[in-house]
Amino acid sequence: MILPIYAYGQPVLKRPALEMAPDFPDLDTLIANMWETMYHAHGVGLAGPQVGVGHRIFVVDTMQVKDEDRTGTGIKKVFLNARILGEEGRPWSYEEGCLSIPDVRGDVERLSTIRIRYQDEQFAWQEDTFDGLDARVIQHEYDHIEGVLFIERLKPLKRRLIQRKLEQIRSGQVDVDYRMRFAMRPG
Repeated sequence: MILPIYAYGQPVLKRPALEMAPDFPDLDTLIANMWETMYHAHGVGLAGPQVGVGHRIFVVDTMQVKDEDRTGTGIKKVFLNARILGEEGRPWSYEEGCLSIPDVRGDVERLSTIRIRYQDEQFAWQEDTFDGLDARVIQHEYDHIEGVLFIERLKPLKRRLIQRKLEQIRSGQVDVDYRMRFAMRPG
């Protein structure tokens, strides 16, 4: 089932997410719905808070863009209870966007390699190193479960320039081809 994506201004996007427990109800259904929602909206990652689930879950599929951007190997994974253990490498700037903040893009500088510990769908612990675009998408989605939006990582001038657009998104004055849930509707 395609879920509505929570738009900028929704409180769940700014709260650190709670741990996922093995008894989380209908986890398999949630994961399937997150994949379907992400693909429908043409995304490469989606975090629980973006669909109103304030828990530490995100999905990433960079396989669909690995041939376009040769800076990663391409992955398709579910991450539960993730914790970034370390970031290293050269900082690199890349234009990011977000399904929760449509029509806003901006250059975000991130380190090129991460080490992360997470649980898979069966709650088995994994520890991996990712680089390039794979690392970047993971970092972006990880920020979501920490209550951080990519716009907070933009340069101050760019942040000032997008304020009007952010208010339009918050109030539902945006045209997208996927369902969204807004913090407030225009009067």
